[in-house]
Amino acid sequence: MRSILYLSCVLVVMGLAFWAYRENYRTQAAISDMSRVQREIAGLREDLGVLRAEWAYLNRPQRLRELVDLNFERLRLVPIETGQRLDVGNIDYPKPPAPPEPSDADDTQEEQQ
Repeated sequence: MRSILYLSCVLVVMGLAFWAYRENYRTQAAISDMSRVQREIAGLREDLGVLRAEWAYLNRPQRLRELVDLNFERLRLVPIETGQRLDVGNIDYPKPPAPPEPSDADDTQEEQQ
């Protein structure tokens, strides 16, 4: 009886050791994946910073003014003046569509109910 108890204890300890061994490697794999993802996020943030700097550089008012002057014949862009602004009430918005009129088929269905 004792030998069965000792054998079962040894098997339980071996099973727990195998489980701990597998969990250790799973944890290490998850940590390495997390590190890889964090490095990728850092690279993307750096790229985003570069893109924002390029966008700010391309949208400099002086550069845009030069582009407008170069393409004036084709685009006819002029600076906005204070007298050119409108109130929101002066804008003609399209009227909403009229609701559909009930048809005869709808009337007969309502009468049946």
